[in-house]
Amino acid sequence: MLTPEEALELYKKRNAYLKGHFLLSSGLHSEFYLQSALVLQYPHDAWKLCSSIAEYFQNKEIDVVIAPAMGGILVSYDIARALGENVRSIFAERVDGKLTLRRGFTIGRNERVLVVEDVVTTGKSVNETLDVVRQYTDNIVGIGALVDRGGNFDPKGIDYFPLIKLKIENYEPENCPLCKQGIPLEKPGSRFIKK
Repeated sequence: MLTPEEALELYKKRNAYLKGHFLLSSGLHSEFYLQSALVLQYPHDAWKLCSSIAEYFQNKEIDVVIAPAMGGILVSYDIARALGENVRSIFAERVDGKLTLRRGFTIGRNERVLVVEDVVTTGKSVNETLDVVRQYTDNIVGIGALVDRGGNFDPKGIDYFPLIKLKIENYEPENCPLCKQGIPLEKPGSRFIKK
C-alpha cells in the first residue's frame, strides 16, 4: 500500500498538483487543484493508487464498486479489478443534472457496495452517488477516495478512506482573496460551472 506521501508524490511527478486560482466543481475557489486525470492516464500509476485503496477494503466482501462519472470511472475500474475477478465496476452519470444509473447498470438488494471518487472537496458527488446506491440497497460498506482536499466532508458513519488527506483552503467566490488580488480564475476540471 502506498503511503499518503508516496501517493501525493505521484501527483507531483505527473504535474497534477497545480497551484494558481481555480474554480472547483463545487463552485468554491482554491489556490490548489488536483487533476487526477493527469496521473490516471498512466496505468501503472493508476494501479498503484487504486490498489492501495482496494487493499484497505479487501476484507469487506465487496460485490460492486461505483463512482460518479467522469473523474471516478477509472478509479472504480481499477479498485474493482484489484478486489477480485467477481467484483463489478459501474458508474453513475448525470441525466438532466441528476446522477443516475444507465447503460443497463443495476445493483442487487443484497450486494455489498463500495462508493469511490478521485477527489473529494465538499462530498457533493459522493453524497449524490450514495443516494443512487440507496435506491437499490443499504449495503454500503465504505467510501474510498484518492484525495480528500479537506473540505469537511462528513461520511455520516460510513467507513471512509482517502488515500491522500490534505488541508487545502477553499473559498466562497465572494470571499476569495485570490479574486481580490486579480489572479485569473481557471476551471481545469471535468464539470463546467458558469461564474
